[in-house]
Amino acid sequence: MAKCSYCGKGVSFGIKVSHSHRRSNRMWKPNIKRVAAVVEGTPKHVHVCTRCLRDGKVTRAG
Repeated sequence: MAKCSYCGKGVSFGIKVSHSHRRSNRMWKPNIKRVAAVVEGTPKHVHVCTRCLRDGKVTRAG
């Protein structure tokens, strides 16, 4: 679910490093919102990242 319908941005993985330099896996989640957007002329609910919303790639319904 955590994937943008427009740009495909999803979770990314990396390594968390503590102060004592112990390493463990972690992930970064994108800021995904469920918005009503116009898709092919009809309003639909889609999952969109806030970057696409801000850049105007999404035309919101209503």
